[in-house]
Amino acid sequence: MLRTVLIQDLTISRGERRLFSDLSMALRAGEAVALTGRNGAGKTSLLRAVAGLLRPEAGQIVFEDLEAETARAEHLHMVGHHDGLKSSRSAWEELRFQTLWSGGSPATARQAAERLDLVRLLDLEVRRLSAGQRRRLALARLVASPRALWLLDEPMAPLDAVHRQTFGDLMAEHLVSGGMILAAVHDPLPIPTRVAEIGG
Repeated sequence: MLRTVLIQDLTISRGERRLFSDLSMALRAGEAVALTGRNGAGKTSLLRAVAGLLRPEAGQIVFEDLEAETARAEHLHMVGHHDGLKSSRSAWEELRFQTLWSGGSPATARQAAERLDLVRLLDLEVRRLSAGQRRRLALARLVASPRALWLLDEPMAPLDAVHRQTFGDLMAEHLVSGGMILAAVHDPLPIPTRVAEIGG
């Protein structure tokens, strides 16, 4: 199981603009780090670099005791601004497909739907869901096929107060079980976090 992520002297640029340089931090089992900073500071880019979707200009990201390719394929989930859901499928078809693809089962998909109050929505096409409902469907993948590292980009943004509390409880459970959370945020998360300001 992935238990430590080390970010060492990382520099990321987009086009001709350097977002940040020489960034170092460690994330260990049971910890959550909230990435803060102004819009465009590089919070999302850092998440994408950890996920392997963006190549840093310099520095490295080390998944202790695991090859980077294995860690990214088997030990992390990322939920970004775009939910990555296929709008023509039903909510159940999409949740089941993504759960099976990432190592879960129909039973764990159903359990995740129950935890995130999605059961009554599962027969609807994804295109008919509200922004908050789509976000809950995307977040259900975290629960349906557990992986150690959660990379979250403004996870609470479209959620109402009740579902923010529900997801806060799920994040706390994930940390207690030895998981890790790296989240780009503007508003504080409802769990204990260490704050890292990006571009500050």
